Amino acid sequence: MTERAGLEVDTLTIRIPMRLQRRGGRKLIMTPEGATPPRKPARDDTLIKALVRAHRWRRRIESGQAQSITDVAEQEDVTVAYVCRLLPLTCLAPEIVEAILDGRQPKGLRLAEMLGNGPLDWDEQRVNWCSGSTRSCLLSSPVFTPTPARSATVDHMRRAG
Repeated sequence: MTERAGLEVDTLTIRIPMRLQRRGGRKLIMTPEGATPPRKPARDDTLIKALVRAHRWRRRIESGQAQSITDVAEQEDVTVAYVCRLLPLTCLAPEIVEAILDGRQPKGLRLAEMLGNGPLDWDEQRVNWCSGSTRSCLLSSPVFTPTPARSATVDHMRRAG
């Protein structure tokens, strides 16, 4: 056993200003007054569900499981108009789709705004749904930091679009 003679043991005390608050039987750590908590990704489950449905329906049509939009509507027990409004979501810019799935979509972006007559051009989508910026607000946002693999994929998909 190692001898510790001559070594002093100091105690380090760290004080973190916070308070505990009970909500629904849980204890939550509340930040101090004036502190701004980091922004949590706010996933829009309605928007995600619509994206998933649109891509699933497109795959059905492309694979031949459904012969038309009418077939998709009958198989899913929804209206033809609803299928027609959702299918254009499959043409969203890849970084917008990625941001939506990660909960990093622009604040205030809702499904109702994207349905129907949204632009198919990726640059126009960025302008319409990213606060008027000509460059994608999702790429320049401090919340969005693309990894090299994602950047390569986005660049490849951007060139293909």
